[in-house]
Amino acid sequence: MASEELTLYRITCPRQRVARAIADEAVESRIAACANVEGPMASTYRWKGVVEQAFEFILWLKAPAAKFAEIEAVVAKHHPYDVPAIVALGVTEVNAPYAAWIMENTGSE
Repeated sequence: MASEELTLYRITCPRQRVARAIADEAVESRIAACANVEGPMASTYRWKGVVEQAFEFILWLKAPAAKFAEIEAVVAKHHPYDVPAIVALGVTEVNAPYAAWIMENTGSE
């Protein structure tokens, strides 16, 4: 099933508790139907002209594309970074029952 409405949101977090706080609020408030936390993973990035290395956690949220602004607001509330990475990846295929479950659990039916 093709679904331009569904999105995977990938958010990197400095600590697992940050990822869990965002996940809990997003799911409890029905912004996202599901959240997964992976990590830690090693990250290398440039910040203010200096190459940095850190361990981070990846938070995945499964939600409709229309929820981006709400997800961005939850991330801003809990995330300590000045510039948190929130990457929305469009879903091109998904099984119909799972898509329906996401839409039902985000009030987006």
